[in-house]
Amino acid sequence: MNNNDILRRLRFAFDFSDNNAVSFFGLDPSSNAPMNKEGYRARLTKDDDPDFVACTDGELCAFLDGFVVDQRGLKEPAPEAQPPKGSDFRLSKNDILKKLRIALMFREDEMLETLEMGGTKLSKGELGALFRKPGHKHYRECGNQVLRNFIKGLTEQIRGE
Repeated sequence: MNNNDILRRLRFAFDFSDNNAVSFFGLDPSSNAPMNKEGYRARLTKDDDPDFVACTDGELCAFLDGFVVDQRGLKEPAPEAQPPKGSDFRLSKNDILKKLRIALMFREDEMLETLEMGGTKLSKGELGALFRKPGHKHYRECGNQVLRNFIKGLTEQIRGE
């Protein structure tokens, strides 16, 4: 599952308008990625489309950070500017899941329920392992299927589909 797939699935789940989604890229000052409507649409096209543009990890991070700001507001005082995310920046599936959890203000039981609606049954311990730091002995890498099923569960909750 690549970044473009994640953008497509989130757009469908939350029914974002193009203008609303484009605004997310610039909401968080710590991870601002300039984006216009045409650029956003190019990232939503299918991989074999001639207008397709791959969504970078930095762009997806800016989108998710903007979604967090949209849902929860900007932290006060505003966070200090972080160094720009360069081409070596990597956003893991664990980070994506964590940002979605923060934006939606989900507790553990809500996460487990959403995952189960999407077709993945995890224990509390397995879920906790997804949110640990990578060096921790109980850290577990989030796979494509877990993230896909979480977004699928969100879609079912929000849209009833």
